[in-house]
Amino acid sequence: MSEKPHLPATAFTFQKRNRSRLAWERAIKLFFGGNAVVAVLVLALIMIFLVREGAGFFRQNQANLQLYRSAGLEFVEPLRQQERAHAALGRLLFDLRVRSARYLAETEGLDRNEINRRLAELDDYIYDFSDSAEPLQNAVMDLSDMASEIKLAALRHQDGGTAPTGGATTDPATGRRSAFDFEQARAPLFAFLPVYHQLNQQLADQLRALTAASALAWPTPRLERDFARFQQLTADYVDQFPELERTLAEWDGSVPVPAWKAWSTFLTGSQWLTASFWQDWYGVLPLFLGSVLVSCIALGFAVPLGIGAALYVNQMASRREQGIIKPAIEFIAAIPSVVLGLFGVVVLGETLRVLSQQGWLSWLPGAPMVERLNALTAGMLLALVAVPTIFTLAEDALQSVPRAFREASYALGATRWQTIRRVIIPSAFSGMVSAVLLGFGRVIGETMIVLLCAGNRIAIPDFTKGLEVFVQPVHTMTGIIAQEMGEVVQGGIHYRALFVVGMLLFLITFLINYLAQRIVQRYRVPLL
Repeated sequence: MSEKPHLPATAFTFQKRNRSRLAWERAIKLFFGGNAVVAVLVLALIMIFLVREGAGFFRQNQANLQLYRSAGLEFVEPLRQQERAHAALGRLLFDLRVRSARYLAETEGLDRNEINRRLAELDDYIYDFSDSAEPLQNAVMDLSDMASEIKLAALRHQDGGTAPTGGATTDPATGRRSAFDFEQARAPLFAFLPVYHQLNQQLADQLRALTAASALAWPTPRLERDFARFQQLTADYVDQFPELERTLAEWDGSVPVPAWKAWSTFLTGSQWLTASFWQDWYGVLPLFLGSVLVSCIALGFAVPLGIGAALYVNQMASRREQGIIKPAIEFIAAIPSVVLGLFGVVVLGETLRVLSQQGWLSWLPGAPMVERLNALTAGMLLALVAVPTIFTLAEDALQSVPRAFREASYALGATRWQTIRRVIIPSAFSGMVSAVLLGFGRVIGETMIVLLCAGNRIAIPDFTKGLEVFVQPVHTMTGIIAQEMGEVVQGGIHYRALFVVGMLLFLITFLINYLAQRIVQRYRVPLL
């Protein structure tokens, strides 16, 4: 019999160690591979949860819009807008009065009694202009109450209450629930059309008479020009009356609301209005623009600081400076966002407001600041959140530039600044862009800072005011979720609307991260 070959002790020990090493490698591979699988599963579960909770919103929103139309609220809305337009003209006229009084007090040194005497004719004009809309206001109030009552009656009918005629909601013969008779309920609204025509004629005659009879004396030529503009706006307002009457005459409350309307009102709607006696609106546009505005302000501060610090630490700083600067910047990421938010409420916002009131800063757009909590305050604090992300990723991108690039540049006689500007930065540019994009994704998803410091006013920022838009209060998508999620009824339209906002945020951050990865892969510098 042949004997089994005897392995030397050293070979046996090596084989045993090799098996042990392979077992450790399999364990490590399984651990990290399992973590990756868990991460993918968690990501998929989050997306499924968001879609499951938010998917029903658009169907509910379509039904909400259909009730808004069928009950006649859509019919009354143009009248409400007409009333609001008249009120806006009245505010413009009153602003002219305030500016005139301020000029007489500051320039001519008149006291209050003398100012009132000089502006008595203007005050009479303002009162006459305001009183001209009283019939319209009364009509809008009556029609609003009527349409709201139709809406409430329809909701009670859906819940099993009385029928619109006061009878039962169930047909005794068939046992089926009877449909709410919107057409019969809306009949009094259409009966208002002849009265509305007379009301418009009366209002137009009064406004034209006021415009023709006005011969007011203004203290400055600019005020006189602004009053002429007010008169032109009033004339344009009157010219819209026939179109309003035609719109109401052609309105049909029985036309079904299309499904795309539920999407468009959410994506492009300018109002986020809940718990309203009139109508709830879920328009994400002001929240989206508020988030983008605050994030852009944050990047305006964070990109120069983060990229500049990364260039200095990687290219110019000594080892001692690197040991101080890098931990200090990275430590900012450990500060809780709620602490930064409280700092903004108590210190930064008030400091900016006080500084803006200094005379030598009056040339700045938006100075003096009226609100201490606004987009600028929130953006400056979000910059602190973004700086560590941008710095770390940009510094890694600079570190990945092959050393041979820098040495070749020096060998050709380039200075350090020329090397940094013409060699290092172009080579690491894709990584820097990726760092900025990931920093943007970091700040647009921040919650506590914007909730505490952005002012939380749901309105589209007025970009026509230029740089003054930076000091306007705004609301954000993350802020609205944190503010309202604890107060909604689970399964209701408001609840699902917040989840759709969460889906939109998830999609935005996913696209930003995907774009950053694509940029890095597309423009990666090959190692030598």
